[in-house]
Amino acid sequence: MQSHSTLNFRKSSYSGGRTDNCVEVADFPQGSAVRDTQYREDGYLAFPTEEWTALLVGVRATV
Repeated sequence: MQSHSTLNFRKSSYSGGRTDNCVEVADFPQGSAVRDTQYREDGYLAFPTEEWTALLVGVRATV
């Protein structure tokens, strides 16, 4: 897995128009990582590609 400093985080499209309470996402070859914008220093959660894909399928099914 990549170090925190090499991940390129972006605001998640699921965060909506709010800029103060959002989730950031970074992709890397083995999966994706997510972190809370307000608490970046707390680190991130990394998910393998298969788990990340399953999460997105579930979220899209509820929207």
